Amino acid sequence: MNKSPPIAEKFIQIDNSVMRLTAPNPSFMTGAGTNTYIIGNNDFLVIDPGPNIPKHIDMLLNATEGNISYLVATHTHPDHSEAVKPLAKLTGAKVIGKSPPNDQDHDQTFKPNREINDGDIINIEDIEIMAIETPGHASNHVCFFSKNHQALFSGDHLMNGSSVLINPPDGDMQNYINSFKKIDSLEMKYIAPAHGAIFDNPYETIKHTLLHRLSREARIIKSLKNNPKSNLSNLVKYAYDDVDQSIHFIAERSLLAHLVKLEKEGIVNNEDNFWDLN
Repeated sequence: MNKSPPIAEKFIQIDNSVMRLTAPNPSFMTGAGTNTYIIGNNDFLVIDPGPNIPKHIDMLLNATEGNISYLVATHTHPDHSEAVKPLAKLTGAKVIGKSPPNDQDHDQTFKPNREINDGDIINIEDIEIMAIETPGHASNHVCFFSKNHQALFSGDHLMNGSSVLINPPDGDMQNYINSFKKIDSLEMKYIAPAHGAIFDNPYETIKHTLLHRLSREARIIKSLKNNPKSNLSNLVKYAYDDVDQSIHFIAERSLLAHLVKLEKEGIVNNEDNFWDLN
């Protein structure tokens, strides 16, 4: 299994019948770019076709000779799914995934021929790909597991190089944390994320991610104890004082996600956008 870091516009052979092509859309949120995975040898399934960038689309067409049977999206944030519509038109591939919610952050051009559900199987050549619903980062997020490769294609459920943004109301921290129970029981050799390099220590990665989230939650609770009746802009200064202030506007979204989860659990309350412990 190839653990090489993603390089935009370069194909990397990850595993037998698995290639990765990283789209040229680097940013603070996407890292080196969005990873597109091509599964198959002669007939192909493409996971997260990526943004609608002509060069990226041309490279996918050339690598597969247009023999794409399925275009699969882990979720409908535009950097994952916008290339689906033009690729489907050019190849006749079937589009599989969950329809986008009515949300401006989602790609409304994504129109699946087949709505995917938890446990559904997609067959490509002699490979079985199973869908695992993992809402959290997005309400329609799905990971895909290949038993043949013992690999989880995690979309944005797990990212290498940064924490996943949980942005309410579509993002849900409680669902995000609960979704890990589904993937932790799989027999995995590696996790292939949509951003960053391969994780070759899947169970340690899951454990570390959960510990990070729960330690942040404990920090939020402690910050509220020391600073009762705080609004988001004040609370983020204490709960995320280890994070550069220039990105506190992003940290506020994750802070809100944690607070909404804690409110559901009866640990905190919100009155006129001021948060406090119960």
